[in-house]
Amino acid sequence: MGTEEDFTAFVRARGAALFRMALALADDRQHAEDLLQTALARAFLRWRHIGEGHAEAYVRKTLYRQGVNHWRRPRRREVVVDTLPETAGGDETAAVDLRLALAAALRRLGPKQRTVVMLRHLEDLSDDEIAEIVGCSPGTVRSQLARARARLRELCSEVGHEPGTGVARAVPARDRAAAMVQSVWRDRAR
Repeated sequence: MGTEEDFTAFVRARGAALFRMALALADDRQHAEDLLQTALARAFLRWRHIGEGHAEAYVRKTLYRQGVNHWRRPRRREVVVDTLPETAGGDETAAVDLRLALAAALRRLGPKQRTVVMLRHLEDLSDDEIAEIVGCSPGTVRSQLARARARLRELCSEVGHEPGTGVARAVPARDRAAAMVQSVWRDRAR
């Protein structure tokens, strides 16, 4: 490790996964690109000092810290689009409403809880891996995750119901929340 070729190979191999994490941390695609670019630039500057096998952890931790710094700033953002989206297919308003409710609930979580939920359910990392990235103990990861799930259930009561019916599904609440979190973040990546 330590050469530009090694860095380039690392970015090619892990860039897509790191970008998915940046998307989950960011409000929009452009901000995610900025987060990832900043994290990779910092990694490149320290590339010779980052130990073998620690590059991805370094970049993930940098992404997390940059995301938290961004969340702490006052929000004065406007999203401008060139064209309005086309609507096609059946009426999926209930599913969209559900996704919007969950996305709003996710934004209301604190930075650490949001990151822990994202790392667990999007990146499928273990408690120990999450603890290393976030800079806390595995027990704290578990408690933050439990509190985040409870808060999501409280903020987004629609998560437990079939879209448009109000009828509860037979799937455990924990699995419904995890599936919805993954669905929301994967939709943002498109």
